[in-house]
Amino acid sequence: MSVDATHISKELLLRIAGGDEKAFTQLLMEQSGLLYSFVLRHTGVKEVAEEIVQDIFTQVWQTRESLAEIRNFRTYLYVISRNRILNEIKRLMRERKRHAEWVHTAVGILEEDTAMIEQQYNLIEAAIQRLPPQQKKVWTLNRQEGMTYQQIAAAMNISRETVKTYIQYANATITRYIASHPGI
Repeated sequence: MSVDATHISKELLLRIAGGDEKAFTQLLMEQSGLLYSFVLRHTGVKEVAEEIVQDIFTQVWQTRESLAEIRNFRTYLYVISRNRILNEIKRLMRERKRHAEWVHTAVGILEEDTAMIEQQYNLIEAAIQRLPPQQKKVWTLNRQEGMTYQQIAAAMNISRETVKTYIQYANATITRYIASHPGI
């Protein structure tokens, strides 16, 4: 028996309530397009609309025994779809809120990290400025300019061992200075 899209017969619903899969497929074919259009109009997202329509028809099949009691099946479908749409909107709002909270937290952490890194950088710079001139020059050429001990020795006309000693002393001085400022 064919059922037009505007009227769903009681007989079709009774067949579905009895577990008739062909009757359910017929109902699905006749009503899913209209329902999909309704849901899509309210969600604006094809994938979400498809998922909601699929969930609605899954629910109809799972609760098919109660179909015989329904007076107006189309109204029943649209009430279910309205509720699903509202639930989806609420879910999206919760998700957006969580995302906004995460972004806010991440920005706060980045700001804290940036401030801490800047403090550490300033502390190291202050320690470098306190080095004796030769140690400071050797350390800067090695750590900031990337020169090897041999290159520094040649450029400054000192031995490689002297470069090594200056680096060791400079590192020890910088380490002590940083350790004397434990809050940073």
